[in-house]
Amino acid sequence: MAKPIKLAAALTGVALLAAACASTSSTGTGSTGGTGKTLVISTDLPLQGASKSASESTINAIKLYLDSIHYKAGPYTLVLKNYDDSTAAAGKWDAGACAANAQAHVANANEVAVMGTYNSGCAKIEVPVLEQAPGGGMLMVSHANTNPGLTKSWDPGEPDKYYPKGTRNYARVITTDDYQGSAAAQFAAKDLGVKKCYILNDNETYGQGVGKAFQDEATKQGITILGNQAWDAKQPNYKALFTSIKALGPDCIYIAGIFDNNGGQLVKDKVAVLGDNTAVKLIGPDGFTGYPDLDKLAEGQGMYLSFAGLSTSQLVAGGGAGAKLLTAYKAKYGSDPTTDYALYGVAAVQVIVKAIAGSDGTRAGVLKQVFGGAGITISATDSVLGKELIIDPKTGDVNAKDISILQLMNNQEGFLKAWPVS
Repeated sequence: MAKPIKLAAALTGVALLAAACASTSSTGTGSTGGTGKTLVISTDLPLQGASKSASESTINAIKLYLDSIHYKAGPYTLVLKNYDDSTAAAGKWDAGACAANAQAHVANANEVAVMGTYNSGCAKIEVPVLEQAPGGGMLMVSHANTNPGLTKSWDPGEPDKYYPKGTRNYARVITTDDYQGSAAAQFAAKDLGVKKCYILNDNETYGQGVGKAFQDEATKQGITILGNQAWDAKQPNYKALFTSIKALGPDCIYIAGIFDNNGGQLVKDKVAVLGDNTAVKLIGPDGFTGYPDLDKLAEGQGMYLSFAGLSTSQLVAGGGAGAKLLTAYKAKYGSDPTTDYALYGVAAVQVIVKAIAGSDGTRAGVLKQVFGGAGITISATDSVLGKELIIDPKTGDVNAKDISILQLMNNQEGFLKAWPVS
């Protein structure tokens, strides 16, 4: 095992980070310096549709970090390649694009690891293909997948069906929806005094999972669940849907899904039929965080959001490596990242970089660093998240289980409180 990458030493100042000396294109970023073997690491994110801004912020943060370590991991020189898993037609992640990306990853002989995906459903398509990649399987580390089934028992056949060879190759630096959904339900009951809630899910892997977790915990908390049904993302409006819900007398609507699935119209029609978000509380998971179109939506104001991690404002307040990187980001791009997941993207890359640094430069060697021995640990000093991160070599899950509660006010997602996870 190589010595830990010392981010604190690498970040010698804002000027170093802010100077993006690597060349950039739509498909990748050139490396700088180094005489060792050149290896490709990649991102796999939706670069079209409502998630475009969040994905671009994440890539920009990753490039700043890689620039700060001179695109080096031990003796290896790194090249960053960016893959788009969305389509213009879908306006979001697309199953066909994810399948094509998986094949492209494994066909790129020098590519050893993937940072992504953003959407859990996309990961479930790609992980099995990467697990069977030539050269011993390819590592994927996600910054945003929260569906539990990727790493632990959840839906039938999970997680084993994603690992046909029986070898784990998927890890994440974020916690899961069994915690996130439960935290949102506890917040609704204890802090908001919710008594009757209706759940709408987007009928995707992520939405169904976080909706199920919310429902199970809400029932334990004494909240009456009036229903849990899917909304159709292709509908022009949802007034009839909310009119039928109104007759049940809810004091809460929980939207389990992603904003990309016509979430803006859903929020507008909720307010039009049920009233503003003080009258009938509107709560959403992290699938609704980090979207400028929602943040500036009049009907979205007052909405509560959960985020399966630490918010950007918390990381800035905590100081350390993450705060330095965010300061450099703002200096270069003129604003903070549009998503709290940007630094989690960097955290995922930190895991990848340390795995490469300790490896023999092969896919199998990189994978062994994460899923062999003690696995990967990023110290609190080095971590951009300001706390020690330990990847469990048996499951790929991370030890950090942070949940933040946010509220959308004045066109911004403001941090309300950290919710304890039990």
